[in-house]
Amino acid sequence: MASALTDRLSRLVKTMRGQARITESNVQDMLREVRMALLEADVALPVVRDFIARVKEKALGQEVVGSLNPGQALVGIVNKELAATMGEGVADINLAAQPPAVILMAGLQGAGKTTTTAKLAKHLIERRRKKVLTVSADVYRPAAIEQLKTVTKQAGAEWFPSAPNQQPRDIALAALDHARRHYFDVLLVDTAGRLAIDEALMAEIRDLHATLKPVETLFVVDAMQGQDAINTARAFKEALPLTGIVLTKLDGDSRGGAALSVRQVTGAPIKFAGVSEKIDGLEVFDAERHAGRVLGMGDIVALVEEVQKGVDLDAAQKLAAKVKSGDGFDLNDFLAQISQMKKMGGLSGLMDKLPAQIAAKAGQADMDRAERDVRRMEGIINSMTALERRKPELIKASRKRRIAAGAGVQVHEVNKLLNQFEQMQGMMKKMKGGGLMKMMKRMGGMKGLKGMLPPGMGG
Repeated sequence: MASALTDRLSRLVKTMRGQARITESNVQDMLREVRMALLEADVALPVVRDFIARVKEKALGQEVVGSLNPGQALVGIVNKELAATMGEGVADINLAAQPPAVILMAGLQGAGKTTTTAKLAKHLIERRRKKVLTVSADVYRPAAIEQLKTVTKQAGAEWFPSAPNQQPRDIALAALDHARRHYFDVLLVDTAGRLAIDEALMAEIRDLHATLKPVETLFVVDAMQGQDAINTARAFKEALPLTGIVLTKLDGDSRGGAALSVRQVTGAPIKFAGVSEKIDGLEVFDAERHAGRVLGMGDIVALVEEVQKGVDLDAAQKLAAKVKSGDGFDLNDFLAQISQMKKMGGLSGLMDKLPAQIAAKAGQADMDRAERDVRRMEGIINSMTALERRKPELIKASRKRRIAAGAGVQVHEVNKLLNQFEQMQGMMKKMKGGGLMKMMKRMGGMKGLKGMLPPGMGG
């Protein structure tokens, strides 16, 4: 959905340039493009109709403010209504209950329930400082129980054992009793899914809901499901009092229609979005920021959060102290900086969150080349001895040949890396007076955001 809507609206902004105000005629042109993009993205027809009607009502006769042209003003209205359709702002998870707070995970098989359960466990441990227990009530797939055990361990939570010969209700009660006796804050219950809706599945999950009385019942839905997501959402909404939605595979080749449709059909807020297969690939869903991504405006807030999450502030402070004391910035430090970049999802991971116009200027081919260059630099430094990393000035012709052979590259690529290192070293010398920590502090807050952004993006 993102690229289709972005492309159509970009074309529209260009064609409407020079028109003085928003009229019935140019609104119709714009709405035709938006309608086509939404239908192509598999958004449910009733949702599209409602969305188009709201945009039309808000757009007609609106004055064009300041330097905006009608196309830009209309994109602003579409952005606002997209956010409203997906839910205003951020809907936090509710843990206001006598511990343990029970969270029931519901959805079809293959939607990513089990992995999402572990991702949510990690989120609650790291962001909310909670003691979390997980349990699988999926007695139909022994592999699902083992999978939950594995991913729970990765998340740093505790797993309660269950077996295929047990009843889901008995498993849930035993896990709840264990969670109470061992003072867990949260119990996450992964339920059975089917490949399609059936009455047995719904009866079982209704029984589990009545038994556990969860504070949250989260509906996990695959963002790539398209129109099918609507029927699934409707069935679960009729069976359970859903309190929230988790959209999975939002990073995949999804047309994005589920994000708009499911919220409208269930009336429940989207609380989380799965943005990668990694155990930490779960984001709190922010409708306004997601609308910005869909329209190609990027997500600068998420970019800053990614940088904050990936930057090891202890390591940065040690590096700052080292540079300030007069000790040289060596190749070990240079390698550490490359590792920081990889922790943040690499260059392409950061580029995804930049506005479409800026990302387009870099181009995918350039990004791929840059990623390859980073890996090559890492390989070259890893081929050096500990002494060479500490004292790069020792690296002369014969050492360069040995390093190049060890890394499987040409000597000129070793020279290129050493030149880049010298430039970085020069920059660090300029920061000797405490400039490095000032830069790191700026990365820790939105105040410094304007200085980090490309020209014209600082607001």
